[in-house]
Amino acid sequence: APPPPPRPVVGPPPPFNAADFAWSQRPGRNVIAGRVTYRIGGVRYTCAGSSVVLTPETPWSARRMSFLYGTGDRAALPADEVRARTPNAPAGDAGPYVKRTTCDDADQFAFAGLPDGTWYAITVARPVSGNGSTVALMRRVVLRGGRTVQLAL
Repeated sequence: APPPPPRPVVGPPPPFNAADFAWSQRPGRNVIAGRVTYRIGGVRYTCAGSSVVLTPETPWSARRMSFLYGTGDRAALPADEVRARTPNAPAGDAGPYVKRTTCDDADQFAFAGLPDGTWYAITVARPVSGNGSTVALMRRVVLRGGRTVQLAL
């Protein structure tokens, strides 16, 4: 079944505040070992060669995720739909605080040396075979205590 339509985001967005991201710049011992396992029916999706971004959670980024994905937890939406919402999302540049890597040919990715905190893992995936839209995948992940978190998108 398709995901429910995004819920409207109400109230003024919190302002972008670089200081809210400071925690994400500290070194840490947490690791995210990620893999894209997304399927629709019998169609498997791949993220091979796609960028994977890890955005720290702040009041601003939480609102932005809710605006772009209709939720702050996890989503799989047509990438074109998310891109179309981007110009109207809360403004600000989280770029300096975002971690980036590339999804490998086995649909895996990893981030290491992360501090305790909450992050949003985001990538795009496309059908392995046949026709179909590219899908934007987002998942919120909480890291604590220097552990490795196995994350499926």
